[in-house]
Amino acid sequence: MQPLRIGVAYDFRNPPDSGVSDRRLYEEVLDQVRWLDQIGADLAWFTEHHFVDDGYLPSWVPVAGAMAGITERMRFGTDICLMPFNHPIRLAEDLAVLDNLSGGRVELGLGMGYAPHEFRGFGLPVSRRVSLMNEGIEVLKACFTGERFSFSGKRYRFEDVQITPGYVQEGGPPLYVAAMSEAGAMRAADYDTHFLPQGLKARSYDTWANALVASGRNPADYRVGIIRSVLVTDDRESDWQPVRAAERYRMALYQRFFEESGEGLGERGEPVPQTWIVGDAAHCVETLVDFIRTFGITDLVSMAVPPGMRAEQMNGSLERLFRDVVPEVKRIIAGPSAD
Repeated sequence: MQPLRIGVAYDFRNPPDSGVSDRRLYEEVLDQVRWLDQIGADLAWFTEHHFVDDGYLPSWVPVAGAMAGITERMRFGTDICLMPFNHPIRLAEDLAVLDNLSGGRVELGLGMGYAPHEFRGFGLPVSRRVSLMNEGIEVLKACFTGERFSFSGKRYRFEDVQITPGYVQEGGPPLYVAAMSEAGAMRAADYDTHFLPQGLKARSYDTWANALVASGRNPADYRVGIIRSVLVTDDRESDWQPVRAAERYRMALYQRFFEESGEGLGERGEPVPQTWIVGDAAHCVETLVDFIRTFGITDLVSMAVPPGMRAEQMNGSLERLFRDVVPEVKRIIAGPSAD
């Protein structure tokens, strides 16, 4: 199994009534990330959405570049970058620069989006999202080789392209594909990428794992990432209240997106869990170990600043997460040899 990495996720959502300027929020997050890098966070991931009134992060590359300059070890990635809204050549160039700025610490998780207002905002029919996603992956993979190439598809056509500067990481940034359906899971398997499962387990994770096994590949050879947040507290009743309010606010937007798109609603079944883990250090360790083992998770990130909260409100939990919980989880997952 791939080595376990645990870190944080940011969406930079700033509710209009928060009383905090966007600039101040960004400053607080950068301060927090500098500290998290020092106390052991392995990852900082970003989520991308557009045209949301609370400033939901629309452009993650500049943020990753700023963080790369103030950190030494943590890696930067996305769950997810919306491929249809990112020109693949432009994205490949941005990633090449970021890979050099960070010393080879960038990764990329891709999804194809589903919120109708975003496609309208970019002037794209929703019906094009599959072809934009698939061709985007194909172009990125060609860019990541570092070789000169040409491409002719339904949405994109390029001649004699080579990305410069070259990537620090051989083969370019590691590539993940997100899925909450069988088609998405098969896309990750077909393009031989790492995986970001969401939604129902049978549709996403099981479909992906079964496809790999059927083709002679081992799921343990791939990285599996997810956003699943953790609040480490000895006073759940008190500390969970503001986080719960922020989480309800955070999820209301996705519920609206699902209703507008008609996706992700009405199906019953066992989900890939993404609910918060809340409790003392021992409870968090036990729950995380069980979850990681069940789903072969290699990369897990916790929302570091839920919308409407300040970074300082979460720092106590984050310190305990990386001081008391993460080292023990990694020790147990590593197996008997670590005992």
